[in-house]
Amino acid sequence: MKLPVSTEWLLHCATTLAQLDPAATTSAAQLAQYYDLPAAYLAKQLQALVKAGVLTATTGPRGGFRLARQAAEITLLEIVEAVDGAASPYECREIRQQGRGALSPEECRDTCVLAAKMAEAHQAWRQSLAGCSLADILAALPPSAPSRTRRRLAGTA
Repeated sequence: MKLPVSTEWLLHCATTLAQLDPAATTSAAQLAQYYDLPAAYLAKQLQALVKAGVLTATTGPRGGFRLARQAAEITLLEIVEAVDGAASPYECREIRQQGRGALSPEECRDTCVLAAKMAEAHQAWRQSLAGCSLADILAALPPSAPSRTRRRLAGTA
């Protein structure tokens, strides 16, 4: 499975926002500069996280984005699904019933074993992401990361 590049962007941006003080906000432009990303496109992508209830956005001179909930309450699955949706990347088109190797309808009463295995793998992937919160990611970062992130976003490092 290949996810769009914006998935990586939003996972990193959410992790960055999770390192800030809870009341602090960061603009899309700051995040774009922090990661050397196109600001207008990133801003559109961040809105998907707002719509999904992962981030909140405020306007004005001190406006920007911040987490909508505690980092422990936001899973990687929520972020990925906000960008990519929840649909399985595999779609069985029942080619086992086509061509020279076609099976009869009676032989295809059960779900295709390949479709079942792909669905099983997709579910395992979803469970893995659902079981990992932004707080878990923060816990895996070096202890110096949050303060370094705050300094660099503020332009003081």
